[in-house]
Amino acid sequence: MPKVVTLEEALELVKQLSLIDKVRLIEKITPDIKLQLANTTYKPRKSLRGLWRGANISDADIAQVKQQMWADFPREDI
Repeated sequence: MPKVVTLEEALELVKQLSLIDKVRLIEKITPDIKLQLANTTYKPRKSLRGLWRGANISDADIAQVKQQMWADFPREDI
C-alpha cells in the first residue's frame, strides 16, 4: 500500500532538491497536470441577467434607503 504524502511533506522534499532537479520535476509533472485539466468539465455559470426582475423596487425606495444609510454620517464616536 503506497504511503500518502501531504502537500507540506512534498514541499519539504522539493525544497531539498537541486535547481536542475526542481526543473526536471516540473517537466515531468506538467503533462499530468495538462491531462487532468483537459479532462475537467466546467459547469457554465448562471447568468445574473434579470436577477432583480419582478423585485418592484422604486426610485422612492432607493432614496429612502440612501437617506437611512447616510442619516448618522459622520458619526461622532469615530
